[in-house]
Amino acid sequence: MSNSNTAGQVIRCRAAVAWEAGKPLVIEEVEVAPPQTNEVRLKILYTSLCHTDVYFWEAKGQNPLFPRIYGHEAGGIVESVGEGVTDLKAGDHVLPVFTGECKDCAHCKSEESNMCDLLRINTDRGVMLSDGKSRFSIKGKPIYHFVGTSTFSEYTVVHVGCLAKINPLAPLDKVCVLSCGISTGLGATLNVAKPKKGSTVAVFGLGAVGLAAAEGARISGASRIIGVDLNSSRFEKAKKFGVTEFVNPKDHKKPVQEVIAELTNGGVDRSIECTGNVEAMISAFECVHDGWGVAVLVGVPHKEAVFKTHPVNFLNERTLKGTFFGNYKPRTDIPSVVEKYMNNELELEKFITHEVPFSEINKAFDYMLKGEGLRCIIHMEE
Repeated sequence: MSNSNTAGQVIRCRAAVAWEAGKPLVIEEVEVAPPQTNEVRLKILYTSLCHTDVYFWEAKGQNPLFPRIYGHEAGGIVESVGEGVTDLKAGDHVLPVFTGECKDCAHCKSEESNMCDLLRINTDRGVMLSDGKSRFSIKGKPIYHFVGTSTFSEYTVVHVGCLAKINPLAPLDKVCVLSCGISTGLGATLNVAKPKKGSTVAVFGLGAVGLAAAEGARISGASRIIGVDLNSSRFEKAKKFGVTEFVNPKDHKKPVQEVIAELTNGGVDRSIECTGNVEAMISAFECVHDGWGVAVLVGVPHKEAVFKTHPVNFLNERTLKGTFFGNYKPRTDIPSVVEKYMNNELELEKFITHEVPFSEINKAFDYMLKGEGLRCIIHMEE
């Protein structure tokens, strides 16, 4: 099963624990139990901070669950595997993913879906599926998991269905960003919007996910990529991701969909919405060209949000689609996204704007709260 001398033993290691909402994380010594049936224990080498971690750490609109170990965008190496795990072994390089692929349910068996019944994201659950218990503890008291990954720890335990086995030659400090945000934006374009070569694409929201969507349009050979954002300071940096022109809705009296329609002789061929703002979603749909335009929603709205548009927009042959994790199945598809990076089709370095040692993980939160940069890589080994 595993050749390491720690297999089957409790591992003591450092983890960044969130004791309460919005308070700085504290580096603590935690005990990490061995993996149970269908579980894998891995050593995290690099993790990065995604806005989802910050959102649930602030705990402003969800069930607060503390103490908890956050983190879900990461790269690591398998330390040991639990019973029933056959496709991973100690030493394998993996990306943990906040959603999963059991390979058994109707969704996993469908070619169209990646929304696994067993392992799709659950932000309320703080324990493992097999026994309803946490694998983390401090002096016998449980510390809760987050989205099945909890990568702000030197070791973590993850369900085998949430681990993508990747090329061991891929640098984990770069490809770790593919385990969440970058794949979400990239896949929204490549797998769902599918712009043709020479087409026009609008991207709403130029954070990491939106820029990954733009990168997908660049890879697809779009002739024009229009970036839409309320923050004009994001425009210059976005050029590196293929964005050719910019629209700030605040600079115009008329609705942004009308501005885009004028710029593009009736509308863009594809649009990708990455803000979660329902007004931006409506604009993203209404700015696509009649007859063939496709809009894709990526951003997660507030619970009360309602999407309103005139049905004639659909009758005039516009299409509205949604996506989850870029329509990638974690185990089946993410390894090939890593290969796109290895083959120089996809650039990842430009998404990484900061790096900090694990002991300074709170700096990564500061950067994100200030809106500085895109991704901050946290080095577990200092």
